[in-house]
Amino acid sequence: MNFKPIFFVNGIMLLILSLAMMIPMMVDLADRSTDWQVFAASQIITAFSGFLMIFINRERVIKITLRETFLMTCLSWVLMALYSAIPFCLAEIKLDFAHAFFEAMSGITTTGSTVISGLDTLPRGILLWRSLLHWIGGIGFLVVALAILPLLQISGMQIFKTQSFDIEKILPSASQMAWFLLGVYSVITVVCIFCLNNAGMTFFDAVNHAMSVVATGGFSTHDKSIGYFNNAQIEFVVIFFMIVASLPFMLHFRVLKRDFAAIARDSQVRVFLSICMVAITIMAVYLLLFSPYTFFDSIRHAAFAVLAIITGTGFATQDYAAWGMLPVGLVFCLSMMGGCSGSTTGGMKTFRFQILWSMLKLQVNKLITPSGVFQVHYNKKAVDANVQTAVSLFFFVYLALFFFAGVLLMMNGLSFITAFSGAMTAISNVGPGLGPVIGPSGNFSSLNAASLWILSACMLLGRLEIFTILVLLSPRFWRQ
Repeated sequence: MNFKPIFFVNGIMLLILSLAMMIPMMVDLADRSTDWQVFAASQIITAFSGFLMIFINRERVIKITLRETFLMTCLSWVLMALYSAIPFCLAEIKLDFAHAFFEAMSGITTTGSTVISGLDTLPRGILLWRSLLHWIGGIGFLVVALAILPLLQISGMQIFKTQSFDIEKILPSASQMAWFLLGVYSVITVVCIFCLNNAGMTFFDAVNHAMSVVATGGFSTHDKSIGYFNNAQIEFVVIFFMIVASLPFMLHFRVLKRDFAAIARDSQVRVFLSICMVAITIMAVYLLLFSPYTFFDSIRHAAFAVLAIITGTGFATQDYAAWGMLPVGLVFCLSMMGGCSGSTTGGMKTFRFQILWSMLKLQVNKLITPSGVFQVHYNKKAVDANVQTAVSLFFFVYLALFFFAGVLLMMNGLSFITAFSGAMTAISNVGPGLGPVIGPSGNFSSLNAASLWILSACMLLGRLEIFTILVLLSPRFWRQ
């Protein structure tokens, strides 16, 4: 295996990350906060490392195989989290390395779990850095890879086999696709900023929350998250953009081409929206019957909680863990599901549940009619047997990893609810867990270092959809 192109490309990634550090540095400098020096130092360290990796590993002709692309992708996420953690270690919050790496990994993977308390009083630079990590991690790595690799005469489309961003190729080149994705991503973010600012947020809060919403992240500038504003208009704006961000980004392209019926034709979107409506209805009826909320507030809080969890955004307006067992159970199940394939959401994705459901119906039909001929369909197309096997294995490995991580966390002294909800929220890249410790009213700061490392690994596995990491653990991968 040739490691030079792997480190060369990751060096370019580090240079881009160092440029992003200039934004919070300028904000802190304008606010006369001494933390600007932290971002200046972090930028120097990151840029120097990037230049060094590029200088040492430069080659006249750069060639990279699919195996090397797998390693490059995994290494890029680890390196980005590692260098993104430097400001958290050096800033006035002075997190230890385990907590800083957890916060950075949570940001880059758009999980949204946090170990930081007192957000309302922190310098604006560190708050902006957290939101930038979300925005960069949303589809930033994919865009960078698609834009950079063709310039190095490497097929940018290889990255689709290693990232969790399933997308159909409807543009002629990877570079064009990268610029399109970046354009759509940026436009949606700008529109979201305008809407949140118009709804009552300050411009700074609007910028931070828009980057979190569009990336389906969950970092906020306040300890109470969106609940800090207690503003129904803001909540409905966030709800709308959570839905937009959870839909396949290629559908946005078709809508821009005035193919508005594309949304209705996509069975994954129909199923996803239907599940959302059913879950919201169940939650709203429960709140109307068993809580003091009015009819409007029941719908408002139910819609926000359901969509924040199922899209993996993780914002909170109320402590849904205090609503009762049914909402807690519903939230736990929804955290596993995720949004649509080709979006910025985490979880298992809707299309896998559709295929599993179709496979279940096929088996039932075979039992009823043994001589019948049946096929598994998705979006009105027959699903190949290899795809069915891959979906089934993913579902099994996903659950196995969840149980394994939960047991490890319990061995580290966490309670059952904290351990298993923490494992699920990390693997699904959701954000808050359940219970008084890591629930929507708490955070992960009280967890020990070992637990934070386990959860950080789960975030990475979930973001890369598990198999990308498992490929690297195979001895055959290194022998070839």
